[in-house]
Amino acid sequence: MAMATEEGDPERGDINGGHSMESTESRWVFQGDEEDNSDIEEFNADLRHHHTRRYASVLDSDDEDIGEQRLIRTGPRIDSFDVEALDVPGAHRTDYEDISMGKKIVLAFQTLGVVFGDVGTSPLYTFSVMFRKAPINGDEDILGALSLVLYTLILIPLLKYVLVVLWANDDGEGGTFALYSLICRHAKVSLLPNQLPSDARISSFRLKVPSAELERSLKIKERLESSLTLKKILLILVLAGTSMVIANGVVTPAMSVLSSVGGLKVGVDAIEQDEVVMISVASLIILFSVQKYGTSKVGLLVGPALFIWFCSLAGIGIYNLLKYDTGVLKAFNPIHIYYFFKRNSTKAWYSLGGCLLCATGSEAMFADLCYFSVQSVQLSFVFLVLPCLVLGYLGQAAYLMENHADAGRAFFSSVPSGAFWPTFLIANIAALIASRTMTTATFSCIKQSTALGCFPRLKIVHTSRKFMGQIYIPVLNWFLLAVSLVLVCTISSIDEIGNAYGIAELGVMMMTTILVTLVMLLIWQIHIIIVLTFVVFFLGLELIFFSSVLGSVADGSWIILVLAVIMFFIMYVWNYGSKLKYETEVKQKLSMDLMRELGSNLGTIRAPGIGLLYNELVKGIPGVFGHFLTTLPAIHSMIIFVSIKYVPVSVVPQSERFLFRRVCPKSYHIFRCIARYGYKDVRKENHQTFEQLLIESLEKFIRREAQERSLESDGDEDSDSEEGHYDSRVLVAPNGSVYSLGVPLLAGHKDTKKLTLEASTSEEVTPALDAEQSLEWELSFIHKAKESGVVYLLGHGDIRARKDSWFIKKLVINYFYAFLRRNSRRGITTLTVPHSNLMQVGMTYMV
Repeated sequence: MAMATEEGDPERGDINGGHSMESTESRWVFQGDEEDNSDIEEFNADLRHHHTRRYASVLDSDDEDIGEQRLIRTGPRIDSFDVEALDVPGAHRTDYEDISMGKKIVLAFQTLGVVFGDVGTSPLYTFSVMFRKAPINGDEDILGALSLVLYTLILIPLLKYVLVVLWANDDGEGGTFALYSLICRHAKVSLLPNQLPSDARISSFRLKVPSAELERSLKIKERLESSLTLKKILLILVLAGTSMVIANGVVTPAMSVLSSVGGLKVGVDAIEQDEVVMISVASLIILFSVQKYGTSKVGLLVGPALFIWFCSLAGIGIYNLLKYDTGVLKAFNPIHIYYFFKRNSTKAWYSLGGCLLCATGSEAMFADLCYFSVQSVQLSFVFLVLPCLVLGYLGQAAYLMENHADAGRAFFSSVPSGAFWPTFLIANIAALIASRTMTTATFSCIKQSTALGCFPRLKIVHTSRKFMGQIYIPVLNWFLLAVSLVLVCTISSIDEIGNAYGIAELGVMMMTTILVTLVMLLIWQIHIIIVLTFVVFFLGLELIFFSSVLGSVADGSWIILVLAVIMFFIMYVWNYGSKLKYETEVKQKLSMDLMRELGSNLGTIRAPGIGLLYNELVKGIPGVFGHFLTTLPAIHSMIIFVSIKYVPVSVVPQSERFLFRRVCPKSYHIFRCIARYGYKDVRKENHQTFEQLLIESLEKFIRREAQERSLESDGDEDSDSEEGHYDSRVLVAPNGSVYSLGVPLLAGHKDTKKLTLEASTSEEVTPALDAEQSLEWELSFIHKAKESGVVYLLGHGDIRARKDSWFIKKLVINYFYAFLRRNSRRGITTLTVPHSNLMQVGMTYMV
């Protein structure tokens, strides 16, 4: 069982024509017949780590030349990466653990400017859109509409998001992809191609396996893991939700800014709609231009502005309640919702799309969770945001009880004349902040999807040294600006934009409901009645709202649906192409037999230095390495296959960043390194820092390997002296049972071919040294190679569809995926490697 080398890679069947074997399968092997000494030593190390139970039985053979052998049934095949991952006792803590109450209050204040801007500006347009679809025919209509708004606020933002969904965060990260990664860690439903079992050993996984008594949870987990169709459906739901978040990032600025600037038509009679549009365009350009200055800086700046805005809402609401009609408090009785629908029927159903606008921004509370803590968001919403919103809507309704004609401009008409211009100013500032709220949520979702292999790589700028989640994506920022300007200039009607707003918001809300339901079943494991109540009630409620906005899709809101479909197509094509490319590289990887035939010189000249060959494979030798061997006149004395890999956790501790494995015998000086990052990790290190961390981790790996071999050799000597020809190891099984294994040591039974091969490949190695001298020699070899220089070997593997492929596949792979790949950033760009240290070779795979 090749553990020290990669000969025993379970995926070699793809090369040799055999079937591939899962790493968790048990196998029958002849001890001493198929293993070399290094393999036995590595396997013994695996035994110490995992206490794997083994069973022995005797196999009689008619071949006298073979000699006595014992057939061993091993336990699950343990990958050496998994063994190494178990050795690292890292512990991860979120950014917001153990912070003081004063800091929580500061964070709660910042949430006003970053998280609640969207939902906070909803009073600007909610009643206006509702009453344009269902005109006021009496005071009962106002009470019914107000009752709808109040209970929508209570049910969706408060009950669903603040009290339930916020707790389904992934180590402080929110959004659809955070939910997906959380589910992937508790059930093997991920379609990412390069996952390893050792990923689950990262301390920040904090995996909680479903308890045995909850049979329902286990059955659902097994069903999800065994069905490829369900895995694809889950991924499609996540991609659909993310595409709706991006669409939200477009329509929110358009709706908020246009409605706030529209207040000029109340204060200045001469203002026309075209002038409102021009001012809105200028405001949007300013908004997106300051996005690069970061969430923390802007949050501290606009936090006071939003605080004044919420206080203004509450103050104006109380003023109108006392001046006009306190009878609107009767709207807390939900019977008025029934009367509203009874009086207006179809019109009331259409007005649901406008009613939903009071809950827009609910998803932003969850998606922007990476910027703040759960407690800070909950405190702000329950004790400030919700009371102010309720008072604001009550005040507008009280004003409309005596001014039915002003329903189309409910908010600004209800503002007292003496406070109009200050309110107009603060309303426009709040609208700009609201636009920024959804933009930051979009940045967060795109970063998560990029890290999990579902979106092309883009340049990501981290705007805070303290909080890793605060980011800025320049390309996406200007893309959102461009589409928002198109939307404002082509659809200047608040009604049509509001309908588009509802479609985008409801799309992501429904995806979140489904994913949180899975979290309840798999992770929280709460009572089935509670789960069914949650999904039936909230999904049913959202479907009712969705049916209302779809009824008006032909009015212009179809543009948002088209944008969402385009973004979904981009994400799905990227995921499909990346998965296909990885699977092809797995099939094209080099066999270990070829490497042994080449010898330790690899059939060429070994020049001093270290070559870091970047590839996406986590097992096997990439085919592009053979291209380097045939293209270059020499190859470096030490080769490290580096795979930059994102795992479905938020942060990987620095001590667990690198995993190493020796590829081929020691004389080849070839290693594999997997550099693991979470989707919240910051990759800011320059290439010198990265190289230093990598070499230090390699030295630790070699020292640990030597220590394990020394322990193994000591154990062998003790067993030889006591048992003669038997190895009496004592194993402790997972159930606590102790087993004594008597396994014949066939030291004299060697494969002559392997002996010849070892002799041919060890001529360049130092003479027979003891373990300590051998360790020091290898470490010295690494230092000398490092002093000679580090070169980055980049293999650009592109894929093309075969000539006999379907037309659709050719179109997707040869044009769409190729276009996305050409215009996306490569992983190496974040290390700022000098061009003099780069060597690139391209390969094209036919798929």
